[in-house]
Amino acid sequence: MAQLKLSKRDRLGTRAARRLRQQGLVPAIIYGHGEENTPVGLPRHDIELAVRHGERLLKAELDGREQNFLIKDVQYDYLGQGILHVDLTRVSLDERVEVTVPVVLRGRPVGVDAEGGVLTQLVNEVACDCLVTEIPEELSIVVGELHVGESVRVSDLQLPARVRVLAEPETLVATVTVVAEEEVVPAAEEAAAAQPEVIGEKPEEPAADEEKEKPRESR
Repeated sequence: MAQLKLSKRDRLGTRAARRLRQQGLVPAIIYGHGEENTPVGLPRHDIELAVRHGERLLKAELDGREQNFLIKDVQYDYLGQGILHVDLTRVSLDERVEVTVPVVLRGRPVGVDAEGGVLTQLVNEVACDCLVTEIPEELSIVVGELHVGESVRVSDLQLPARVRVLAEPETLVATVTVVAEEEVVPAAEEAAAAQPEVIGEKPEEPAADEEKEKPRESR
């Protein structure tokens, strides 16, 4: 659990937030547990370090007492690098919370190496219910034995003892499929297909010398 130093902020708005960032702080809002929302500033280096290391639970002193907070949302700049704002919610260490956890595939499928298939991951994260002190960094699933046409589902995820996944057990997580081969079209057919058909165009009249000779009348 990371420990941070909070500073309450009285002024809100875009200009105030910009000045706060110039001081090396990140604007944040604290809510939850039936208490009023509290705008604060977080030391940029400390919160960036905590987020980079996958920390979800923070400890800090607020209103003269030490409290625990859960990182609920992090907003980044347009480059996806600098943190612009953080949402924190008050928590007790004995309560259960709902969080999203990344899904990681382990191994390389047989269907990819030996059968020419392609592995596609359909689910990158899942919602979980767990104790706030037991939030997993990730949930893994083994895909090494998958053949072409086989899949793994949410029910195949390797879960810690007291973690419950909220997604449907039959939800597909990853699958190995065959690479579709592109049909080769013969050059003659391709050229014929390339000529557009003009609807309503009259066919060419046969030349005079190509017309059939009329039978002569008998005398």
